[in-house]
Amino acid sequence: MSGHPALPADDLRKFLADNGVDVAGDLRIDLISGGKSNLTFSVRDDRSHWVVRRPPTSGLTPSAHDMNREWAVTSALQSTDVPVARTVAIDSDGEVLGAPFTVVEFVDGRVIRTDDDLKDLSDNEIERNLDGLIDTLARLHAVDYGAVGLGEFGRPDGFAARQVKLWARQWGHVKSRELDDVERLVEQLSDRIPTQSRNTIVHGDYRVDNTITSADDAGVVRAVVDWELSTLGDPLTDVALMCVYRRPGFDTVVGFDAAWTSDRYPSADEIAQRYAARTGADLGDWDFYLALANLKLGVIAEGIAHRARSGATSDGSERASEATAEFIAGGLAQLGGDKHRVG
Repeated sequence: MSGHPALPADDLRKFLADNGVDVAGDLRIDLISGGKSNLTFSVRDDRSHWVVRRPPTSGLTPSAHDMNREWAVTSALQSTDVPVARTVAIDSDGEVLGAPFTVVEFVDGRVIRTDDDLKDLSDNEIERNLDGLIDTLARLHAVDYGAVGLGEFGRPDGFAARQVKLWARQWGHVKSRELDDVERLVEQLSDRIPTQSRNTIVHGDYRVDNTITSADDAGVVRAVVDWELSTLGDPLTDVALMCVYRRPGFDTVVGFDAAWTSDRYPSADEIAQRYAARTGADLGDWDFYLALANLKLGVIAEGIAHRARSGATSDGSERASEATAEFIAGGLAQLGGDKHRVG
């Protein structure tokens, strides 16, 4: 029986048995590479294959790594046309590992994470992949969250304003140095809060490598994963973040040449236009949403480096903060440049 220091096999086996899951043979546990936040494990026995997710062992930041939130939304979406892994069990109080964790069924398919992962795809397949991503996000935003039991999942009213305050607070927790531009960006965003917005389920971290596609058709999304930042709020924050992840600085954040930054995908503006066409949505004050997404990504980059400095990783993640200033500057430029609307 193999294990991992953050996921002891004996403890997991007992937990599964206590939750009515029949384990056939020894558990084989492997850490899945690629995650910069929650730890994700592949767990097999002689018959079944699961995925276990838990927070990192150090360097945690408030409001992140929320396994109960991830469980609530993925459980609710089981009955919808939004593709998610089948939920199996949750330790919501962290009694087993000292931190909450979830178990879901493994979804077989393709994860498009690195630039190398695109080499096997034709231009037409990449187009289909983008269409699948946009269609899946549109379907998520169309879910009646009250009807699936998520009416109390978040506070959608005033969401954008709270997001600005949230990421400003997060900056205070993870920053390694003072950047006056962060305060400037927060102030300008605070003065620019949209007065009207839609309210939907928001994924909070949507991009190609947070999906699993069919192994033989990149246009078919078999599961959306990594729901730890999900809530109820303004769907345009999902669209804008998906677009800002296209910036080259994202490669520095993840530590490799990401698929999503490749110029084989259309521009961020075209992605936004396609979402607007698919949903009929007015993208409103698009500059605000892009600037907020830049703030969020800048703080996320700093947070990844913060966790690395705290000993959560040893893979060079401390370099992620080198991209922070680029994203913050991008946010300021978005608010100070030519005003334009998409959609």
